[in-house]
Amino acid sequence: MRRLLRENGLTLVVLALFLVFMAAQTLVGAAHYNEERRSHGEPPVALSTYLASGHFLEATAENWESEFLQMAAYVLLTIGLYQRGSSESKDPGHDEPVDRDPRNLTDAERRVAPLPVRRGGWLLRLYEHSLSLAFLLLFLASFLLHAIGGVRAHNAEQLLHGGELLTLAQYFGSSQFWFESFQNWQSEFLAVLAIVVLSIWLRQWGSPESKPVHAAHSDTGTG
Repeated sequence: MRRLLRENGLTLVVLALFLVFMAAQTLVGAAHYNEERRSHGEPPVALSTYLASGHFLEATAENWESEFLQMAAYVLLTIGLYQRGSSESKDPGHDEPVDRDPRNLTDAERRVAPLPVRRGGWLLRLYEHSLSLAFLLLFLASFLLHAIGGVRAHNAEQLLHGGELLTLAQYFGSSQFWFESFQNWQSEFLAVLAIVVLSIWLRQWGSPESKPVHAAHSDTGTG
């Protein structure tokens, strides 16, 4: 058990934090949602009903969408773009292990490689782009869920005020939907910009996201 916790501690702690904050968001969000309903003379809803509401879906998916977009873009942009001195960049002056063609392995390397690498063909072609594809699919799923939740939230509010209801297609074209998206997207790329640039000059001892404390500012990558 100790070995399991040591070797998977990062995943377990981050997962635990996610679950704690997800639960907190849900409980506080349900309380806020019911306060709004009571202010309009509507009865409160159960937590299970709230989880299917536009209020919950829109708020949750809107944030997931921007996170997955950030990660997909970052994975793809760092393939061919560099920042001298950043721990988040490949070194433009050296060949990197991640650029090595997985088709040119020694027999010993092939024996311990993942199954798609050993099999080759279309399976390898898919596998060598699987990380960016996974993030892009998660982004698209969250983007759609954001729109579905957003139109539900919009229509629920319009029903309370006697306003006009929108279809999903109409909501996709609304300024509200794109404002919600862009306000999150810009913040994600600001965060990426911050770590790319700040890691040139600043350090965090013990973190793989930082260069060694003694490294020169011009050193690139975490090596």
